[in-house]
Amino acid sequence: MITKFDSLYAGHADMEDIGYGGTAVNSRTYPNEHLVTVLEKTRSLARLLDRTGYDTFWLAEHHFQREGYECIPNVLMMALDLAHQTERLRFGCGFNIAPMWHPLRLAEDFAMVDALTGGRVAFGVGRGYHTREVETFGAPLRDQAGNRELFEEQVEIIFKAFDNAAFSHQGRHYTIPARVPYRGYDLKDLTLVPRPVHPVECWQPIQSATPRGLDFMAKHGIKGIIGGGVAEGGAMRAVMEAYRDALRRAGRDAQIGEGLCVGFHFQLADTQEAAIKVAAPFFEENLKMFGPLRLVRSLTDAQIDAMADPGGRPTPACPPSRRRSRTAPTSAARRPRSSTR
Repeated sequence: MITKFDSLYAGHADMEDIGYGGTAVNSRTYPNEHLVTVLEKTRSLARLLDRTGYDTFWLAEHHFQREGYECIPNVLMMALDLAHQTERLRFGCGFNIAPMWHPLRLAEDFAMVDALTGGRVAFGVGRGYHTREVETFGAPLRDQAGNRELFEEQVEIIFKAFDNAAFSHQGRHYTIPARVPYRGYDLKDLTLVPRPVHPVECWQPIQSATPRGLDFMAKHGIKGIIGGGVAEGGAMRAVMEAYRDALRRAGRDAQIGEGLCVGFHFQLADTQEAAIKVAAPFFEENLKMFGPLRLVRSLTDAQIDAMADPGGRPTPACPPSRRRSRTAPTSAARRPRSSTR
């Protein structure tokens, strides 16, 4: 049974000239004066969701996006600010990209926000999908095996820091604490100060749904968010079954859908035709942005190339908006994306 409704805003700025016939993705550049308006827009959305009974407002961490698509670089700072703008709304980290952080700095920052907001923030971790972001911060992304190896070790460290009064770690990427003398003794363990005050609820995106990835989530009790091309591209049932099976391998008598959040784009209107007319340019812009990043499984190479054409006219190769009219997305710049749990 669906019991909670959430919404996601990834930090899109208001845009003109959108859709297949609009400005090409790589040609979009906005001045700082426009990009910074995303922060007040986030506040406005949070206040609206708080008034209308939503459970959680999810935010995404992204960097360097002068194109205006995803412009919130620090989810925890934003969530702390929003907690002062609202009364009961919870906030979800969707997601902190672990390879762009030192794991102990991420654990510390979350623990502070947990204490200062009274437990109104849900933790979230991801591996990243923008090479411009992850590789610029010095972590691998093109090397997917290296990215996963780093991510898994970071998450192990974060949960050690959350769950133990004192801890240490020796891995391929991190030696914690540093093997140094400190105030007359040899340093052998650390304590995260502060540690989270409330039970930590952790979420992670599910994309490829490999047994290794799902088993790792089940091991740490990490819940999954299914959205975007995975939710709407016909693969959702298999992903939900695979997550259930991973929980069962970990010893839990799980039912399908347990521990999952499913996100869909939608457009409300008096008729289907009216909804398609309004949603189509936002749907097209969404595919233009995410298609080249390989986050929409159903797109072919020819369709991705056609959408990137700066010629400004849709071609027969472009994915038709009508085909997905029942889940036609809105732009996050105009309307939040809703999820159900």
